[in-house]
Amino acid sequence: MESLAAEKEFPSKAVTEKVIACCMEVHSALGPGLLESVYEEALGHEFKLRGIIYERQKEIGLKYKGISIGNHRLDYLVENEVILELKAVEAMNRIFEAQLLTYLKALNKKVGLLVNFNVEHLRSGIKRLVL
Repeated sequence: MESLAAEKEFPSKAVTEKVIACCMEVHSALGPGLLESVYEEALGHEFKLRGIIYERQKEIGLKYKGISIGNHRLDYLVENEVILELKAVEAMNRIFEAQLLTYLKALNKKVGLLVNFNVEHLRSGIKRLVL
């Protein structure tokens, strides 16, 4: 029963914990101040080393009232469960959260992580969003 309650309160908790651990490992090794693409590359390698299943730069189709209006790419879909969007910015913008929520809706997923690597301590750069 306890695990069911935890899953309702924190969906995909096990996967998000793995993702955060990988992000922390990458941030510990590289530190802040690099391009987003560098962190993305390193994170893909860390996922491989840990045997984590992921899709990088996954293309998603966007629709409006039943018609296709274009495609967009998200940084990572991890374990077909958690959407991960990476940033390397001085300050987070609320539009990044809106973008992640759009991706969650488009793929019918419940949990997304928004991670900004351009911070001194990574914990302060992680935002978990749940639909």
